[in-house]
Parts: sequence; C-alpha cells; structure tokens
Amino acid sequence: MNHYETVFILTPVLSAEQIKEAVEKFMKVLTDNGGNIVNKESWGLRRLAYPIDNKNTGYYSLVEFDGEPTIVDKLEVAFRRDERVLRFLTTRLDKYAYEYAAKRRTLRREKIEAAKAEQENAAAAEEAAAPAAEQAPAENETKE
Repeated sequence: MNHYETVFILTPVLSAEQIKEAVEKFMKVLTDNGGNIVNKESWGLRRLAYPIDNKNTGYYSLVEFDGEPTIVDKLEVAFRRDERVLRFLTTRLDKYAYEYAAKRRTLRREKIEAAKAEQENAAAAEEAAAPAAEQAPAENETKE
C-alpha cells in the first residue's frame, strides 16, 4: 500500500453544504475502492495564483490516504467528471514526505488543542471576573 495526498480546488460559488457534500463524495470514492483516509483538511477559500474559468478564488481541500496505485486513477476520473472541481493534484508520498506529513498533522492538532484550551481559559476568566464586576458597583452605591 502506498501513501498519497491529493489537493483539489472547488469552485467558489458553492455553499458550505455543497462543499461538504463534494468532499464527502471524493472520500467515498476512496473508501469504496479500498483506500484508507488518514487525514482531511479544509484550507478554506483562497485566492488562486491565476484565474481559472474566470474565477479568482476557490475552496482548497487536502485529503491524505493510503491505497493501491489503481485507486488514484479512479479518484482522478471522479475529479474530471465533477464540474465543481477546478483543479486537482495527487502525489505519492515517499518515506520522508510521509514523515513530514505526520509531523505536520501532529503540530496542527496540538495547535488546535492549545487554541481551544486558551479559549476555555479565557471564558472561565471572564465568568470569574463577571460576578466580581457586578458586586463592585453595588458596594460603591452603599458608600455614597
């Protein structure tokens, strides 16, 4: 089994639900043909380096998967048949690229978890400060 990653750009006129549906469709093509999805990332709406079909932006998605070499042909046929896909690129990862991708996934996951923890701490600090702020004006009113 080889390690692959594919990046594809969807047209920017799609709704969030349509984007999710398109990504799920391509992931289903992979899983139906014996592939194993390792990672899925949505990079969001980004500006294109050059216009494609008179569009300057597109929704980027990355899918990392493991599978047999024949799965790539089936995935690329699905990309070509879908008019929502502007461009796609599938590459086989060698051992160094696979290690780098694993490290990048780990760092990204840690960064997301750290951001969530920071938000939770900020929310807890606001909740703790709110009762103190409500009590402070009440004490000032009684002194006058």
